[in-house]
Amino acid sequence: MTHTFRIANAPCSWGVLEFDLEGEAAGYAQVFDEIAATGYSGTELGDWGFMPTDPPTLRAELDRRGLALLAAFVPVALADRAAHADGEAVALRTASLLRDTAGEECFIVLADNNGSVPQRTQNAGRITPEMGLSDAQWEVFAEGADRIARAVRAQTGLRTVFHHHCAGYVETPAEVARLMALTDPQVLGLVLDTGHIMFGGGDPLELLRAHQERIWHVHFKDFDPAVAAQARAGQWDYFGAIQHGIFCELGRGAVNFPAVRDALIAMNYDGWIVVEQDVLPSLGAPKESAQRNRDYLRSIGL
Repeated sequence: MTHTFRIANAPCSWGVLEFDLEGEAAGYAQVFDEIAATGYSGTELGDWGFMPTDPPTLRAELDRRGLALLAAFVPVALADRAAHADGEAVALRTASLLRDTAGEECFIVLADNNGSVPQRTQNAGRITPEMGLSDAQWEVFAEGADRIARAVRAQTGLRTVFHHHCAGYVETPAEVARLMALTDPQVLGLVLDTGHIMFGGGDPLELLRAHQERIWHVHFKDFDPAVAAQARAGQWDYFGAIQHGIFCELGRGAVNFPAVRDALIAMNYDGWIVVEQDVLPSLGAPKESAQRNRDYLRSIGL
């Protein structure tokens, strides 16, 4: 089965993560070169300042390699109302760069400030209800998400999608459902991240069924259940699980990508699929993994 999904990769697959971690990640020129060389046609932005922040310069670097720019990750501590104004300002700055470089079809990928709450970071993949937000905190969280998405749409024309993410306050299927119920479906969409929803105790196909109308952007990430079992037994935190390869190469873990592909086709999804294989800067050979991930997707018709 073939389908004309557009396939991208992202700087996180080269160790460019929003966290301060040991090791030195590759520079943007190398990441661009290797994304293009391994058969992808687009990229997300990465951390602010990783890529050029001057739109003509960034556009020229992308065009030279035939790459599209499609989204940018913006973490905000949404449970804290005092963080909303600064979060909105960062999102608007980022959205303006995306728009001026690549147009209004780009997305802001909004997320919690993952990795910043010790209990959530320590217990990623084994969250219990008592580790969650109170009703009042949920209202603040949703208010902030809607506020930022509305501002981005009004001032830049871009849409915003929320990224459920382990080590943040929206990790489990129940938490995703709570946020979707509390936010405006006209202004805030949802990223389907196949690996994070499995790490968080859910199933990508169930998430697709439950929130089909909200899924405007897709991340393909695999999940190794054997590493997850080790993480539970060893009480590893989120970063320990990543370091041990919980997000493995595509096709080597538990995500049923052919079934996800079929579900996306059935729902007439016409957006990008972004491959993400989060690695720490000190790990691995990202280009080789990116090539194997692209080869795997071609093997299932993508």
